[in-house]
Amino acid sequence: MDGFSYHNIFETKGIEYLAILGFFAILIPFWLVLNRQIKTKKQSQKSAGILNINTLKIPQGLFFSKFHTWAHLGVSGVARVGLDDLLLHMIGEVKFDQLISPGEKIKKGDLLAKIEQKGNILKVYSPISGEIMEANPVLESNPELLNEDPYVKGWMYKIKPFSWTADTYSYYLAEDATLFSRQELDKFKEFISASLGKYSPQPSMLILQDGGELLDQPLSELPSEAWQDFQEDFLGKKTYSRNKGCLRNHQSQTEI
Repeated sequence: MDGFSYHNIFETKGIEYLAILGFFAILIPFWLVLNRQIKTKKQSQKSAGILNINTLKIPQGLFFSKFHTWAHLGVSGVARVGLDDLLLHMIGEVKFDQLISPGEKIKKGDLLAKIEQKGNILKVYSPISGEIMEANPVLESNPELLNEDPYVKGWMYKIKPFSWTADTYSYYLAEDATLFSRQELDKFKEFISASLGKYSPQPSMLILQDGGELLDQPLSELPSEAWQDFQEDFLGKKTYSRNKGCLRNHQSQTEI
């Protein structure tokens, strides 16, 4: 036929094009399967409630104390204080027991509040000195906000500070706060492993894969003795109570 010509692809670069197309035909399904597996893994971790550094909210503009309270000074000169997200992920859903009323004065390191879960009570100490201006009114009717939104809606108190700079000098801010949370999470993993050995709770609380990551809120499944140990190791002054039982007193730690 006029105007028709035949080309052997093996004598041209056509075979190279076919090879490239074949490569992508194999690569694209592999890439889709791989990303589906990664997405599924992330979804399964989310549904299982994996506790790792990526789980945590760590606002870079707050001051974090080593006893898992935070403080933020507003433009009005009044500071909000509350519990950090790592603490709440470690212990689970808790209720806030207000101990201080507006108008009262408090010193850094004084007892600020109690948080309670299933009869287990932990004591929280003030990260700053000042006058109590307000306790968060929504936590009484919506205690879940303490866990769900600890830095915005779930704050505990507004305090007018007496010595903000001195009180927060040794606290963690920005990248230091992230590093501190990472170190505390590693410390908590060791704590959980030791508690499992001492108190023999359900072994399913540790996920023995991907480096033995923790399930979220593991302390909520541990016995009261572990809560006592947790108070001593993570929250400062070493006092613990359960169901209005006896208190175990230790030497107080003065630096909060």
